[in-house]
Amino acid sequence: MQSCGFCAIVAGAPAFVVLDEPDLLAFLDVRPVFKGHTLLVPREHVETLPDLPAELRDPFLEALQRLAQAMEGALGAQGSFVAVNNRVSQSVPHLHAHVIPRTKGDGLRGFLWPRHRYADDEEAEAYAARLRDGLEAPPTS
Repeated sequence: MQSCGFCAIVAGAPAFVVLDEPDLLAFLDVRPVFKGHTLLVPREHVETLPDLPAELRDPFLEALQRLAQAMEGALGAQGSFVAVNNRVSQSVPHLHAHVIPRTKGDGLRGFLWPRHRYADDEEAEAYAARLRDGLEAPPTS
């Protein structure tokens, strides 16, 4: 896609590349939460995680594992935060996973949004049942 910023990076636009493989590319986020914040993208233009072709699932997850491990070994982080947005809050419509180095006391609190409790166990079970049904339904694409 010509208007996709990540496709432009895949095609050679300037970026601070961290991982360069035939199907995947990882580079530093230009607006990092913390220094070392890395984005992993498939080279092929794929908009969301559900769109990721089956043959890229294992390589994508394996690269995420290596990046999370590198946050600790190379940067001295105590852990990492790994996140993927699908459409909502997805600033670039090209699948990308954030791998962010973390240390205790770094100021990032849990997830980046408020939590909402279930009213009771019955409501929680109703949501669980809806999701179980959704997993059994055929994909809607």
